[in-house]
Amino acid sequence: MTEPTDERVESRAADLLPEELAAGSDDPRAQAAAILQDSDRRENDLEAAPDSFLEHRTSEQTVTPPLP
Repeated sequence: MTEPTDERVESRAADLLPEELAAGSDDPRAQAAAILQDSDRRENDLEAAPDSFLEHRTSEQTVTPPLP
């Protein structure tokens, strides 16, 4: 697995979720990098979150298209 890119980490660090901000961090950039690494690991390994039910569908499978 590769490390998240600097641009991706900076973008994520700038947009931490309220609960992530509330938890506090001495280094938001390192926090963002860890979040992205975990996210990438879960995306690449569907068994990475064994207690979670992961379902992969496309938007066409989940949204009823509007009438023309």
